[in-house]
Amino acid sequence: MSERDLKRIEVLSDVRAGRRTVAAAAAVLAVSERQAFRLLARYEASGGSGLIHKARGKTSNRSHNDGIRKYAVELVKTKYADFGPTMATEMLLDRHQLRIGKETLRRWMMAEGLWLSRTQRRTFHQPRLRRESYGELIQIDGSDHRWFEQRGEPCTLLVFIDDATSKLMQLRFVPSESTDSYFAALQGYLQVHGCPVAFYSDKHTVFRVNKPDAKGGQGMTQFGRALAELNIEILCANSSQAKGRVERANRTLQDRLVKELRLAGVSNMEGGNDFLPGFMEQYNEKFAVPAVKTEDLHRRLNVQASRLADILCHHEQRHVSQQLSLAYDRRQIILDRSELADKLAGQYVEVYDFADRPLEVCWKGHSLPYRVFSKDQRVSHTAVVENKRLGHALAVVKAQQDVNRMPTVMTNSEKGGYKKRPRQVYGPDYKPELAAPEAVEMTG
Repeated sequence: MSERDLKRIEVLSDVRAGRRTVAAAAAVLAVSERQAFRLLARYEASGGSGLIHKARGKTSNRSHNDGIRKYAVELVKTKYADFGPTMATEMLLDRHQLRIGKETLRRWMMAEGLWLSRTQRRTFHQPRLRRESYGELIQIDGSDHRWFEQRGEPCTLLVFIDDATSKLMQLRFVPSESTDSYFAALQGYLQVHGCPVAFYSDKHTVFRVNKPDAKGGQGMTQFGRALAELNIEILCANSSQAKGRVERANRTLQDRLVKELRLAGVSNMEGGNDFLPGFMEQYNEKFAVPAVKTEDLHRRLNVQASRLADILCHHEQRHVSQQLSLAYDRRQIILDRSELADKLAGQYVEVYDFADRPLEVCWKGHSLPYRVFSKDQRVSHTAVVENKRLGHALAVVKAQQDVNRMPTVMTNSEKGGYKKRPRQVYGPDYKPELAAPEAVEMTG
């Protein structure tokens, strides 16, 4: 007997003994008074066994027979072993005309060991202790969100947080996660705090080369190359849980920062970046914790401003052809003739591509004048865009399409000097025979 049956026996015994009314018993058992009278009659007639449901222990009238179950499980084992219950149910119906509920098939697959429940599939991540010193490990990540709600466009917030203290070290609103965005945020970090021991990030292509056999680049990204020149290590986490401190900070910021920006009336990235320093100070006062050790492992930035600008940019080597030309970013760059440039045929030069000024071509510290032969030499209009940059890429494409919009149509020859008239667009229900005579364009 179940616990519910035992409780019913106890309550109905009180009713028979006169210690409780039927109405009170119905309230305790959470049934109607009519049902309480039925239970009392069954109890008086058959005792406690009369309270047990008559279908208990019997096979359901809607159950499948053992033959169908064995056939379905055998099909799943032999043909759909790696399918989930939902898709396996669809395959059994479409290919074998076998109609089985997906939850029924899920129970059969779990009983046969072909499927694990959500609890069984759950993975556990052991907590990692904080680093002991301030500046030893800085976790970095980008959070794409509607930070200004409906007042402005969505953008990305770059977050730098110290692992030892949970202190926000740098916040910056950017259009998307890109190398140039991280260069700008890193420059602000270095000027304020100095050089940490290491940064801890995800496997975004800004930080890690995902193709081991990639040509050029010495197996590192532009951001990794810049950190190597600054003697800063970059470490990539194997999962989101490994850098949970910055992930939890992102979740907190998506709540608190959004509301603070709303109260301050900030609706764009420029105003948001001006607002962030004060917000960081208040945030760190509430949520930062002291480090285990009092030492600060940040190192002083012993790099001049001009040298730092050369480090925090796209820096690549390019081969100079016999015609004193080189290719970079779908452009053909031709060096101006000079005594120095004439000796560089067959040599490699350094190309510095800055975010805020034109690129520079240098050889052993000497800047070389050049001209661009073609601004755009695309061989294909297909570009690979990562998910984190999709929104920004679409915004750039839309802006470019607005600039390159088709010109207006000439109603008469330009040679005659007639004025331009915009193309008239008609709806799907437009009928020329019903229009005014002057609105119909004559042809022939």
